[in-house]
Amino acid sequence: MAKKNKKNKASRHKKSGKGKKPVNKGPKKAETADRHILYQDSVQNVESEIDFVEETFKAIRGREAVTVREDFCGTANTSCEWIRRGDDHIAIGVDLEPSVLEWGKEHNLSTLTPDQQKRITLLEDNVLTVDTGKVDATLAMNFSYWCFKDRALLRDYFKKVHSALNDDGIMFLDSFGGYEAFQLMEEEHDYDGFTYVWDQAHYDPITGDCTCHIHFKFNDGSKMKEAFTYEWRLWTLPEIQEILKEAGFSKVTIYWDTAEDDDDENFEPSEHGEPYAGWLAYIVAEK
Repeated sequence: MAKKNKKNKASRHKKSGKGKKPVNKGPKKAETADRHILYQDSVQNVESEIDFVEETFKAIRGREAVTVREDFCGTANTSCEWIRRGDDHIAIGVDLEPSVLEWGKEHNLSTLTPDQQKRITLLEDNVLTVDTGKVDATLAMNFSYWCFKDRALLRDYFKKVHSALNDDGIMFLDSFGGYEAFQLMEEEHDYDGFTYVWDQAHYDPITGDCTCHIHFKFNDGSKMKEAFTYEWRLWTLPEIQEILKEAGFSKVTIYWDTAEDDDDENFEPSEHGEPYAGWLAYIVAEK
């Protein structure tokens, strides 16, 4: 999970690194770099994410989760981490984009052992209609569910998830906000050999519609513009909690980062939060 900056704004990234000296020979890095690798290196921290899922599920239910469904799974990086965590773990990844699923199979599933690969299933399907059977936990991370801009449609999605959970199942989501979330702005973070750029390019205060891009810049001066684009509605935590309860979830808890040090994270159940310029939080919805 990305860390917040208590003095300024939340980063929509996970890890940081130092850049290398410019290299000007050969093809430009923007022409040869793989956007999915860049995304996984800058946006995702699947180890921390699965730590939270494992620990929180066990703390709430008194048992370990076994089956996980990753909605909007993309390259299935998170599903692969779940499989690596336990010999009995089973993962189902659901996404609409076949090319991204194929990339995940080639680059992520291929790193698993043959036995581990047998315990993961990737489905090219719509999360609103897919039938995966019952699971212990469903994950909708990196604000992916914000693609549902209509309240009724988001509620339908949450209802679908609710029906696909075991009787003691839990849905895990994340969210970001703060007053800078409503502004048109860019923020940059340096990694090993590239810079990640989060671009809040459009926001409509009447509809809540927003457009965000991820760009990558390289130390040879080249740029990969709009490597990823997101057309979302900027949902607030009260709205999300209300819709989850309308969809049938018995309890919804916000896990707020209470760490004092900006370099640390400590997500705890919280009823109130601080009005930071930017923050990130987990949402845990119990069936």
